[in-house]
Amino acid sequence: MSTVLRHATIYTGLEKIEDGYIRFGKTIEAVGPMSEYKAQPEDDIHFVGEQIIVPGFIDVHTHGGYGFDAMDGDADQINEMVNDVVLNEGVTSIFCTTMTQSNENIEKAMRGVAAAAERNPVIQGVHLEGPFISTKYKGAQPEEYIKDPNVDLLARWNELSGNRVRLITIAPEHEGADEFEAYCLAHNIVPSVGHSDATRAQLLNSKVTHTTHLYNAQREFKHREPGVTGHAMLEDNIYAELIVDGFHIVPDMLKLAYEIKGPERIDLVTDSMRAKGVAEGTSELGGQTVYVKDKQARLEDGTLAGSVLAFDDAFRNAMRFFGCGIEEVVQMSSVNQAREFGLEQKGTLEVGKDADINVFDANLKKLDTYSYGRKFVNESK
Repeated sequence: MSTVLRHATIYTGLEKIEDGYIRFGKTIEAVGPMSEYKAQPEDDIHFVGEQIIVPGFIDVHTHGGYGFDAMDGDADQINEMVNDVVLNEGVTSIFCTTMTQSNENIEKAMRGVAAAAERNPVIQGVHLEGPFISTKYKGAQPEEYIKDPNVDLLARWNELSGNRVRLITIAPEHEGADEFEAYCLAHNIVPSVGHSDATRAQLLNSKVTHTTHLYNAQREFKHREPGVTGHAMLEDNIYAELIVDGFHIVPDMLKLAYEIKGPERIDLVTDSMRAKGVAEGTSELGGQTVYVKDKQARLEDGTLAGSVLAFDDAFRNAMRFFGCGIEEVVQMSSVNQAREFGLEQKGTLEVGKDADINVFDANLKKLDTYSYGRKFVNESK
């Protein structure tokens, strides 16, 4: 039996269909205008007039949420966290993100993510954020574990993850970065500049094609040195992550990034941590106490420590801050990530692709999420 959603406004990631339908099982079987719809005997038909359908979201930078963190290394908890993210936020593909920690703790995380991914295909990869970063721009990353790029360590962690490392945040100005980046490119890992003090000249000699949380924890652009931020703005081949919560980046600077990079080179991310989805108060990130208040997560010294941003809020915020429409936000929340990381079954609503689907009402309140064609219910609750 196939599910059919009829009379919706559908944003496929390639086009907008005003009065459309979508038929799917595990994968998408048909999508188009209602004028082309032909009923099938086994169709499970749902009328969804005035509702909006978009592709499932892809978050390539999230440490955790709902009380859990990828660094805990517990496969059951990682699986539960991922299911919460799907159910509550519409994220149907996720890169579980680690942080700068001891080698032992990163190894534990890799094993945990690998075990969780074996039974939860929503986990599409791993994002290693550190430990090969700059102490000057460490942000909320523990300084005692920061080190220079090390190919042997990366190869070890990638093996433990089941070769799931797809993205790594590094400071390319450090010794050994050239060899490290070459290894990444040879093993389908995207090198990203972040937590970095690199200059424009150093970055022009680097192979990075991604920027971790643009503006945040990086050498900023100035009139005599573009820095990491300026380099990312100037280079068309670089994708830029943006945390669109209104706290990490003020609206005017968000608008500037959008005007320069355009929707084709921006990846919306949450950079969320375990306190997302739970009550305000005290939480933890990488062994550090985090204080959550007014939708912000901060260390004791006031440093922002990830976010408590939900992806569907980022989706809505982007329209408000960028002044763009749903088509552009779909590009930044699904299409770009699938294209950048070669997720060929993801990102757009096309025949043959995985049926990862979000349904919103006319006011952009998320109603339902389908992951691989299944209307998602968190069975761990």
